[in-house]
Amino acid sequence: MSGTGPLEGWLPEIDPLDSRQFVIAVKRLADSLSYGTDASPFLGSGIEYVQSRPYVWGDPVRAIDWKVTARTARVHVKEFEAPKRMPVYLLVDTSASMAVSSTRRSKYALAVQLAGGLAYACLDRISPVGVMGVGTREFLIRPSLSRHQILQWLHRLRCFRYDEATSLARKLAELASSLAQRALIIVLSDMHDRGALPVLKRAAQEHDMAVVQLRDPAERHLRGSGFFRAREAETGRVFVTHGRRRWLEQETLEQELRRAGIDHLLIETDQPFIVKVRHFFQSRRLLGRGVR
Repeated sequence: MSGTGPLEGWLPEIDPLDSRQFVIAVKRLADSLSYGTDASPFLGSGIEYVQSRPYVWGDPVRAIDWKVTARTARVHVKEFEAPKRMPVYLLVDTSASMAVSSTRRSKYALAVQLAGGLAYACLDRISPVGVMGVGTREFLIRPSLSRHQILQWLHRLRCFRYDEATSLARKLAELASSLAQRALIIVLSDMHDRGALPVLKRAAQEHDMAVVQLRDPAERHLRGSGFFRAREAETGRVFVTHGRRRWLEQETLEQELRRAGIDHLLIETDQPFIVKVRHFFQSRRLLGRGVR
């Protein structure tokens, strides 16, 4: 496990919620994502039914298969296959463009909140969760089933800087190549890294991929604004562009992700998002892939 080290120079105010409100919001989001799912009474022994066999002394009473027992006049118990736990990695974009905001809630604040809600929802499905920061800071937490650890890394992620560059392409490539088994990788980013798309496509060939893209209203309203000069938050690069260009790039991104079989969700920071996120993950059964 690696982290950020001393927080000298880091800014703690990334959203309008204090620590207590933040934790409540994360847990409320997790409850919403888990709505409609029931915990299995056989969670410890497995959840996929395999067969029934004759009762052996010491078998739990709750495992008795009453239908087979009544039919054969001999006590039988159900056997369940132990679930294979697919690890879930949350790639949180910690770059400067995520922290710049034209509204009360930044893309960064929303990404951290979503990461927490998704992490808790995955734990409800017995899926170990890890997290990686895809800015310049070294932030990697290997998958675990510890809720306490999740709270720790969530509070550490709430600190940010305005001088981080994006490294989504590089870190995703490193992570995908290091994984020994199939994983669910969820990217939470504004997708400003131009080199990330080819890497996402390659990773999708071996892993389940989902991209949750966050967009500030200032980016949305660029369409039709004509030519203007802008400065990139992460590099300081000054460039001239126009509103139409961003719109075309967004269309291309969505088309390319769809062709690669990568699930994509666009979240606007100034609009309600909980119902949209819940529908996205439940309709695609993404979080359910954590247990096989």
